[in-house]
Amino acid sequence: MLVGLGVCLPQRSVTNDELAQRLDTSHEWIHSRTGIERRHFADAGTGTVDLAAAAGTAALKSAGRSSCDLVIVATTTPDRTCPATAPEVASAMGLPSAAGFDLSAVCSGFVYGLSVGASMITSGAFRSVMVIGAERYSAIVDPDDRTTAVIFGDGAGAVLLEQGEGTGPGAVLGTELGSDGTGRDLITVQPGERYLSMRGRDVYTRAVPTMADSARRVAHAVGWGTEDIDAFVGHQANLRILKSVAKRLGLPDERVISNIGEVGNTAAASIPLALAWAADRNRLGPGDRVVLTAFGGGLTWGSAALHWPDIRPVHG
Repeated sequence: MLVGLGVCLPQRSVTNDELAQRLDTSHEWIHSRTGIERRHFADAGTGTVDLAAAAGTAALKSAGRSSCDLVIVATTTPDRTCPATAPEVASAMGLPSAAGFDLSAVCSGFVYGLSVGASMITSGAFRSVMVIGAERYSAIVDPDDRTTAVIFGDGAGAVLLEQGEGTGPGAVLGTELGSDGTGRDLITVQPGERYLSMRGRDVYTRAVPTMADSARRVAHAVGWGTEDIDAFVGHQANLRILKSVAKRLGLPDERVISNIGEVGNTAAASIPLALAWAADRNRLGPGDRVVLTAFGGGLTWGSAALHWPDIRPVHG
């Protein structure tokens, strides 16, 4: 059961106009192609651990809890390669003995983490699991590359899962995951290189049908038709992608959740940030049938179906 939701965005908001002052671009060019108006960048003293711990602590507060048994951190941008991020995040949250590990599935990381966390609880291994998507993409994006610098932002989002019964509000009803390593070079940071590279057009042509098919499969698995979906929350990669996926699913605009205009593409953090944005605006209500869908480097993809709980997000 999903019982808590917390998010953290860095204070610095970077507009398209600010980027246009040093890049060969404009607000109109960026917005027309991506739907993005601004994104948040962490300052030099703020790392992925800081963002993740703030979001996790906020999720505990949202749930009215003080601890959990396991912390899963989905990230592509750890502060260091070794050791893992999650143990340090758990300690920063005041959970010195909680189990913790990192999960790497790029933009699909949160959905993968949600699936793993729910399975851990179902198996009886843990009673409560914190799933955090946290990214500091400003550390791996070339600030002079117009194709990527305008897209990505920093942030973190977290949900707390606990044991529960039934299929009522908060229940994670089903998940669906997949990958295709033949597309490994579409989104990558190559050995010896500092910055991320992305073949945007190829990503678009793969992402749209894959996300739509995955969303349709998970809905079918839990007994829903696409017409039963109250809210569709896709990975916030590009507004064109989201609209194209929704069109394939036959979903009207009012059922599509998107905050990409305000935060950009935050990779593994994007879905929980979008959930919090929607909940704050009363776009989600208890019992709503929600489908989450993501696509990212690897290539990886995944979807989840859940009944939305009666919770309010907390901002860290």
